[in-house]
Amino acid sequence: MEEKKHFTISIYSENNVGLLNRISAILLKRHINIESFSTSVSEIPDVYRFVIVVHLSQEKVKKVVGQIEKQVDVIKAFYHTDEETIFQESALYKVKSSALFEERHIQNVIKESHANIVTVSPEYFVIEKTGFRHETEKLYNDLAPYGLLQFVRSGRISVTKSKMGISEILNTFKNNQ
Repeated sequence: MEEKKHFTISIYSENNVGLLNRISAILLKRHINIESFSTSVSEIPDVYRFVIVVHLSQEKVKKVVGQIEKQVDVIKAFYHTDEETIFQESALYKVKSSALFEERHIQNVIKESHANIVTVSPEYFVIEKTGFRHETEKLYNDLAPYGLLQFVRSGRISVTKSKMGISEILNTFKNNQ
């Protein structure tokens, strides 16, 4: 049996209603759990990029990407291993303000984690940390004893180390119309 590993699936598409639902259905039908998901505009005007992280065998991810590419709104889909991408996540931590002023050690925790305080109020302060999943989880664990009020982490955002060539694909498509 082929070894499972993390793959980042990048999907370039038009921004049309229902595509996310159809992509989810493709994954659901194959009992594939999404470990991380994010979407945003891409480097190409009017083209959006979905970034989905899954834990699969290479054979299975190849089939899934093929099914995703069959969707009308999808321009192109790619998959890459962690070694082929540069990726990060971002997290926000809301902590009781009293901890910042009464527990001096928390300032060392923030400094050592290379996090930033983004806002301070009399009731709470908010810390932002960008990094790998294990780094955001470590800061979560370090802050928990100080009164963590809220926590949220983004999905993975990534770029490939090698060129994907999506602009060339789009130019070819435009020239053929």
